[in-house]
Amino acid sequence: MKIAPHLHRLGNDIVASYLIDLPEGITLVDAGLPGHWNDLQDELALIGRSLSDIRGLILTHGDSDHIGFAERLRRETGVPIHVHAADAHRARTGEKPKTPMGPARLWPTLGFFAYGVRKKGMRTDHVQAVIEVADGDVLDLPGAPVIIGMPGHSPGSIAVLIPAADAVCVGDALTTRHVLTGREGAQPAPFTDEPAVADGSLDRLTEIPASWVLPGHGAPWHGRPIDLVAEVRTA
Repeated sequence: MKIAPHLHRLGNDIVASYLIDLPEGITLVDAGLPGHWNDLQDELALIGRSLSDIRGLILTHGDSDHIGFAERLRRETGVPIHVHAADAHRARTGEKPKTPMGPARLWPTLGFFAYGVRKKGMRTDHVQAVIEVADGDVLDLPGAPVIIGMPGHSPGSIAVLIPAADAVCVGDALTTRHVLTGREGAQPAPFTDEPAVADGSLDRLTEIPASWVLPGHGAPWHGRPIDLVAEVRTA
């Protein structure tokens, strides 16, 4: 789905990843669930591109609902997969601490897990080779993505600023739709390792010049990141 010039979303408000389409090629941010491979193929066909136009995939963190088709893309095309060094082990193995689920309602929670089953989330291949990135890195990929460290949801959670698309992808640093309660609007994301650290990391977003904030779960936000952060903290 096209959101704005150069900017496309794969998936939906339950699980989303993003495609940045520029003349020099494509940068992907996150890989959703394994079944989103078909969404990727469909979106590429829609914009007249192919897998060979993808120059790199950046993971906002190493959780299974963000690494989805990453290993398949790497294995079949050689596209490099970038992840923060502190989440590289999580992306390669799936190992993570057990965190409280927090608030949940039956039907939204069942819907989230049912969607995961439909999109083959129970059969995620972990990423066997990654390129580690760090806070402040500017990657040699289309759009010159800037890595912004956002620890809290996981140790290596990041946001990815794409100046050419006037957008920042935030992964699970925040959400605009809680997958376990169904509540819409800006709020903290569930399954967060260290909520207090994640809240502190939101300060990083208040300085970001972008018109789109793109979460891994929930609708894209059109507006200033600083205003979205204020809504999260009010929630």
